[in-house]
Amino acid sequence: MTRADQLMQEWLGRLRQDQPGQPEGVYRSLVGWLLGVPPDRFEALAPEQLALARQGMEYRYRLFLERYWQVSPEQGYQRLVKRLSGVFLIRQKVNTWVTLSRDRSRTVVEVVQEVVQEMIQSDRHLAQELKSIEACTDNLRLRSVLLLASLEEYCLRTVRNQPLILYRFLNHLGRSQRAGMTQVPTGELVQILSEDVTTTNGEEALSRLDGEAWHRYHQEQSQLDQRSQRAQVKSALVAHLQRHLGEGAVHWLELHLQGLTPEDIAQRLDLPVKKVYRLREQVTYHALKIFALKEQPSLVLEWLKTSLRDHDFGLTPGQWQQFWQGLSGDQRRIVEAGRQGQSLQEIAQGLGLKSKQVKAQWVDLYLRAQDLRR
Repeated sequence: MTRADQLMQEWLGRLRQDQPGQPEGVYRSLVGWLLGVPPDRFEALAPEQLALARQGMEYRYRLFLERYWQVSPEQGYQRLVKRLSGVFLIRQKVNTWVTLSRDRSRTVVEVVQEVVQEMIQSDRHLAQELKSIEACTDNLRLRSVLLLASLEEYCLRTVRNQPLILYRFLNHLGRSQRAGMTQVPTGELVQILSEDVTTTNGEEALSRLDGEAWHRYHQEQSQLDQRSQRAQVKSALVAHLQRHLGEGAVHWLELHLQGLTPEDIAQRLDLPVKKVYRLREQVTYHALKIFALKEQPSLVLEWLKTSLRDHDFGLTPGQWQQFWQGLSGDQRRIVEAGRQGQSLQEIAQGLGLKSKQVKAQWVDLYLRAQDLRR
């Protein structure tokens, strides 16, 4: 039995237990939507990635069950718009836009509806999602509510720590400026001084806790992203250790990540304690000096939030100034080129140096920055 078949059987059993009395076609349609396409993608996933995929399906199921199950498409659409309108950043941006535009009679709900309709018509991901839903069921009502659940999940996904719908609204805003928009403050956020924010367009007061679902989703998604990145790093590191140090190093890493002491590891692997300490030194050297900084720097440093281009090696502005002042001319040129996204090979060619020299300088710069952080 494939993983997809196993997941399908698990979800069918759960749906029959949670929602008894439904037609079998409804159960299978919901499972098809939860698994997504192509279902055979689960076969290539590592155990950690499969666990993340299960959590994503669990979130989708809870969202659908709590908000869209056994409601009419009209009620579901009202719930979707109300939820998206309740995201504080969206509400504030739309209110600012309406205030500064010529048409001041529009409400937040109306603008959000326009953005959602625009996304349904032009967003490629939603177009694929709609095709997937159409393949799952012929029931028009079920198609509608499944699409609404997919819309809420998609709109509240985080991009650079902001909900996706915020960026879709800003795109909508750029296309609407000809209608009278003269100025939009994009660099600042409004500070909330009280729990309730009253609006001036006749709508009910908005609690800053109104976006509870979005915050919960944001936290869950952030954790999922971190776990996914960690799983990718671990998988790549294991492959690296197998190539260079053999199975013994891989077994040591697995036991070390479980929190075992060197003595416990020695007992598990039936090795002398000195051999285990030697393995630790070898794995540490390869993981830091070779794998993280030479073989897979972008993968590891992005996971650790210490990349040069996006995170300035994880340094604060004050630490960065101290770091910069201690660099030589060549080192500064390497750092500047790295911040522009150039690879180490491109940097070496640009400076007329050998790749090994630039790699050695890069390792030294990173380790120096991490010393400053500590």
